[in-house]
Amino acid sequence: MTLDAHFFDMPRFLAGSPLFSGLSPDELARIAKSCHIKSYDKGEMVFRVGEACEAFHIVVSGQVKLFVVSPAGQEKVIEIISPGQSFAEALVFLNKPYILSAQALVNTLLINVSKRGVVGEIAQDPHFALHMLAGVSRRLHGLVQDVEAYALHSGMQRLIGYLLRDVEMDAANGKNTLTVSLPASKATIASRLSLTPEYFSRVLHELEAQQLITIDRRDIRILDVQKLADYGSH
Repeated sequence: MTLDAHFFDMPRFLAGSPLFSGLSPDELARIAKSCHIKSYDKGEMVFRVGEACEAFHIVVSGQVKLFVVSPAGQEKVIEIISPGQSFAEALVFLNKPYILSAQALVNTLLINVSKRGVVGEIAQDPHFALHMLAGVSRRLHGLVQDVEAYALHSGMQRLIGYLLRDVEMDAANGKNTLTVSLPASKATIASRLSLTPEYFSRVLHELEAQQLITIDRRDIRILDVQKLADYGSH
């Protein structure tokens, strides 16, 4: 269901997005005209492999799973997109169909930014092109880090690294405990880390047996951040 944009301050929301921060009010107003907001029910597809790519997307609320499916039917989660994050930015410039699929993990609200509007703004303002290039570069950097992790780190190290991905912020506040809420099912997170669900659960229970974490459904409480980090380095 498409919502009435009259009740949503599109330029203000766009100004808070890394892709559009720093743009002038006039620039934001022009981009806002090429956007529309749409809700997706849990499990609803945002797009599928092979469909025409006519927009990229920003999550207002909810979560979106980006994934591919092998010829044998096995699903591989590429990324889980959370509020404030964008996806499919690079794909709008390829002039090719989507090369992966996107699905709402929960009831989700998205801003869809039309390809026509983005291309028009780039043609009018090279400054905007730099913003788009920076956004695409951030996504590429993240994918390179993923490939590095898969190639060089054990499954245990990948899982611990995922649990500690926000630890710098908490360490700065002098905290040595941390509660991580998994944003999706354990099977989905396992796929994101290129682990089997069985191995993912086994590692979690090993860490719990070592008294490094406690598990309460999707909430993982890290009892000692430094000890967990050290355990992952073995």
